Amino acid sequence: MSESSETKETREKSYRGISLRLARHYLEKLGGEVVDDERVESDEWTASLSAEKVSIGPTLKLTEVTVVFEGDPDALDGLIERFSQKAMRAGG
Repeated sequence: MSESSETKETREKSYRGISLRLARHYLEKLGGEVVDDERVESDEWTASLSAEKVSIGPTLKLTEVTVVFEGDPDALDGLIERFSQKAMRAGG
């Protein structure tokens, strides 16, 4: 028998115009605990963060934060929706 019957899922999403610090803050507000600069965890999910500068047109660069969400699919549905709403408001 397997260790856990829970189904785990991994989803990756990228957000432009927010910082790693702000992404960590949002994930913490959504029930996570900051483990280190690039990882936030809760009982139901884990989020791994990375950031890079991407070119927008010939002269403009913008920070793009990529979040790899892992956890229970039902928990991820609500988490990603709420996180995305916060991230989109920040970038506007």
